[in-house]
Amino acid sequence: MEAALIREALGPLIEGVDHFAIAVRDLESSIRWYEQALGFRVTERRTTRGAHTSMESAVLTCGQAMLVLVQGLEPECQVNRFIERRGEGVCHVAFAVSDLDEAIRRIERASAVVALPTVEDSGIRQAFLQGDAESGVRIELIERRGGRFSERSVQGMFTLLESHDLY
Repeated sequence: MEAALIREALGPLIEGVDHFAIAVRDLESSIRWYEQALGFRVTERRTTRGAHTSMESAVLTCGQAMLVLVQGLEPECQVNRFIERRGEGVCHVAFAVSDLDEAIRRIERASAVVALPTVEDSGIRQAFLQGDAESGVRIELIERRGGRFSERSVQGMFTLLESHDLY
C-alpha cells in the first residue's frame, strides 16, 4: 500500500496513535521490563483462543501511552510466526480515527485494501489494513466511542487474523 495513498485518504480522520502491539517471546519478562524501565502498568490481561492457536496478551499504560504485548502459545500461532520472520517487535500500529466507516471508504476509493472486516463491540470498532511489505507491520484503524478492549473485540480480531493466516 503506497504511503501517499494512506496519507491522502486517512490524514484528516486520524486523531492519533491508539496503541502499539508488540510481539514477544516471553510475556512476563517483557511486562517486567516495561514496568521497571518505563513505568508502564498492566491494566488488562487475557488468554485468547482461536480455532487452532491461542495467545496471551497484556495491555500496559503509562500516562496516555498504551502498549499491547502479545505472546503466541503454540509454535504455529501467527504471533510466533511473525517473530520467526521478523523478530520480536511492533507487529501493528493502531491509529485512532474519528469515523471508521469513512476511513474505510476513503481507503477503498484510494485503491488500498482493507484486509479484514470490521470487528465491533460496545463503544469500540476495529479494522486491519494490509501490512507493510518491508517491515511486516500491519495498520489497525480503531474508533472508540467510550469503549475498551473486551473479550469479544480481542477474540474477534484474533479469530479473523487466524482464519486469514495473518499477523
